[in-house]
Amino acid sequence: MTSGSPGRLVRSLAALVLLATAVAPALAGLADPASLDSLGLLPGRAVPPPGSAAQSARLRGLGAAPTVDIRRTGDPANRITLVLLGDGYTEAQQGLFQQQADQTWHAVMAIEPFHSYQGFFNIRRVDLVSDTPGIAESDTRGQRPGTPLGMHFWCDGTARLLCADESATARYAGSGGGPQYLIALANSTEYGGAGGTGVTTLAGGSPDAGRIIQHEIGHTVGELGDEYDSAPGDTDYPNLSDRGADAMRHDHTKWWRWLGAESPDGGGVVDTYRSANGTYRPTSDSVMRTLGGSYNLPSREAIIEQIYRRVSPLDGADPVPGQLSGHPRLTVHPLELAGGRHLEVEWRVDGHTVSSPAPDHTWFEPAVLGLQPGQRSTVTATVRDTTDWVRDEAFRARHMTRTVTWVLTG
Repeated sequence: MTSGSPGRLVRSLAALVLLATAVAPALAGLADPASLDSLGLLPGRAVPPPGSAAQSARLRGLGAAPTVDIRRTGDPANRITLVLLGDGYTEAQQGLFQQQADQTWHAVMAIEPFHSYQGFFNIRRVDLVSDTPGIAESDTRGQRPGTPLGMHFWCDGTARLLCADESATARYAGSGGGPQYLIALANSTEYGGAGGTGVTTLAGGSPDAGRIIQHEIGHTVGELGDEYDSAPGDTDYPNLSDRGADAMRHDHTKWWRWLGAESPDGGGVVDTYRSANGTYRPTSDSVMRTLGGSYNLPSREAIIEQIYRRVSPLDGADPVPGQLSGHPRLTVHPLELAGGRHLEVEWRVDGHTVSSPAPDHTWFEPAVLGLQPGQRSTVTATVRDTTDWVRDEAFRARHMTRTVTWVLTG
């Protein structure tokens, strides 16, 4: 590991998993009278106050914990939900966990491209109470704490690699109704974490926690590899290659579209920079090489593409697309980018582009067409993300563009 790397680094060991279909079986039992009785929710029983030690203990017994929607930008079915869970935080330390959870997701949304695409994410917190404070630190190698998520350092024999019980983490997180990434925070001030396939982990009290999560979330969401010299020489990542610029350009592989572009990360022109392990990286430096940096352009594109593999650019349309009579207002609901900016919307009538009177172009009034009885007209609305951080136009057309169609009759 180089300076600034929390040390993860086999994708199967690194941690923040997409669990669109994960289910918490214990939650299904909440409708059962015995379960309701154990929670004190049957008529005539005292209800434990939300967040109280009594309620937390009873929920833990059912594999559940109180949850809070910190930030909701839309229907979870068409958003990625970041679920933050804590391990080793006692009842008295829930305020500490909540503070560190807020710092974590704010750090993620502070770095591009997550900042621009923050409207594509919901944030949910699970207030999981541990009976004892802290987790197994690096000086207690081989020990496993009795915490709900069983978080510990020395995973796979690496001191800084921080792991969690993935099945327990998924159980407490619940399904959520859409794609999710799970981030488990350990009550520890040590330096460590993990990212990739699995549950993303972070030592919530580390002074470097914000910079670590920005690196680890690149593994998790963008499926990026480590660019530092001591990383394994695995090039099965969008930001790593075993081929130089000429071969890349000739064969149209990896980041060939970006060669020669000035990268906004301060790492210079996008090219092929050789690391000590023999692999090539896109720029001289980036957050995947040194903590505190930025994502280079090929990495930004990879992250955006992974987001759009899980989220549609369009939440829906009113009325439901199809055949309509009369002249109802036609409206589309594109997702928002940072600053309240909508994705681009293009309206067409019988194949011809028309203007929308709406400042954000999200609606169109068919009445202006003046359709007479028996006349028909086809109106389409195309929502498209035109960001110049993506150069793969085939991907843009397939995943970043949606068209809805209405057939209107007079």
